[in-house]
Amino acid sequence: MKALLQRDDGFAEKPSPMQLEGLDPYVELAETDVPEPGEGQVLIKVKLASVNPADVMFIKGMYGQRRVKGKPAGFEGVGEVVASGGGAHADSLKGRRVAFIATQSGSWADYALTDAAVCIPLRDDIRDADGAAMIVNPLTAYAMFGIVRDEGEKAFIMSAAASQLCKLIARMAADEGYRSIALVRRDDQVDLLKSHGAAHVLNVTAPDFAKQLAVVLKEEKPRIFLDAVTGPVAGQVFAAMGRGARWIVYGRLEGADTVIPEPGQLIFMDKRIEGFWLTQWKRRASPEENAAAAHYVQSRFASGEWATDVTAVIALSEAHARLAGELAKPNGKVFLMPG
Repeated sequence: MKALLQRDDGFAEKPSPMQLEGLDPYVELAETDVPEPGEGQVLIKVKLASVNPADVMFIKGMYGQRRVKGKPAGFEGVGEVVASGGGAHADSLKGRRVAFIATQSGSWADYALTDAAVCIPLRDDIRDADGAAMIVNPLTAYAMFGIVRDEGEKAFIMSAAASQLCKLIARMAADEGYRSIALVRRDDQVDLLKSHGAAHVLNVTAPDFAKQLAVVLKEEKPRIFLDAVTGPVAGQVFAAMGRGARWIVYGRLEGADTVIPEPGQLIFMDKRIEGFWLTQWKRRASPEENAAAAHYVQSRFASGEWATDVTAVIALSEAHARLAGELAKPNGKVFLMPG
């Protein structure tokens, strides 16, 4: 089979920018053996594979998971289960179209190998693009919005708000009467986020951003900051938030140092800085909670309340030439497909 194979093992010795400058240093397109499923595993013929920020960090050796040289990259995708290694659940998936996380052999390939337990059988009315982006962003959106619900405050802040994930959160929040404060970097993203239900949209590059932020924080009093960026602006936002604020970091799109302007607030204002990783959330959640989450996100896609905005679908053979350029475009999702 064809696959984009990792060129290196382990973690990077030095950090590099979060943006992908090109695939050449990190993966190569090559022929490799089709993996064979073991007990409780399934082999999936890939239809589409997502390209997420986590994938970029992973192939660069900056993710919380070690690279394996010569192994296909890619975490997430959609495809048909064509073989089972045995076990009742794995056998039940044969012939089914599933959304999956590739736990054994990556999704940037003709075939992927994974544990049957992490597959989500898809309804017929789910598009392949939505199925291929069903897990990483939607389940993270579901889980992190659950943190907002549990906090009890109707307003919350989110950075990188034009991302696919944040657009899902904004729509879900608006539907349930919550008020998202969306932070973006471009004026043309303001109306986009408002169309997805954001109550406030602030451009962090605007000269009067600090003044706008102060007005909105005084009005809304959010306690949750969902942050995929970090860096100086994130520190500024956290420092401006009130007592009991929680800065929940789930990404690092900004390569600059992250400064905490007022560390004393952690002591005297009961502020907290936390991390969120979907992998850990799924491990801690009960089977019932995981099933409920999968049902919820699939139902929102099927109803049209959520939809995946597609920037490009790129064949594996064109990935080295096109992927970096397509990822640099704002507001949509990029996919890889066999070919």
